[in-house]
Amino acid sequence: MLLQVDDEVLVIAGGDKGHRGKVLVVDRKKNKVVVEGAGLVRKHVRRSQKNPQGGRLSKEMPIHASNVMVIDPSDNKPTRIGVRYLEDGSKERFAKKSGKSLGRIAPARERYQKS
Repeated sequence: MLLQVDDEVLVIAGGDKGHRGKVLVVDRKKNKVVVEGAGLVRKHVRRSQKNPQGGRLSKEMPIHASNVMVIDPSDNKPTRIGVRYLEDGSKERFAKKSGKSLGRIAPARERYQKS
């Protein structure tokens, strides 16, 4: 999964289709992400020292990673993500639509250097 925390994403399927938000949590084992403001549920909380009022709290629940697309920073539209090796042998994510870099994900390795 190529999604990372703080990526701007668009929900493309489900009840929150069309919602844009930041990725707060990435669960790689379950292949799910928590998006800010998407997948909201009501959690009923009883009164306690921590929560003296009690009542219903809104909470974001995880969404399957296949139901979100990263927003391309250059044209502000959803795009797929690819991975490529740079000249120095480091690995980076890039937007498939524009080809713009989305940041490095692995340090330089001799094996992948282009000479």
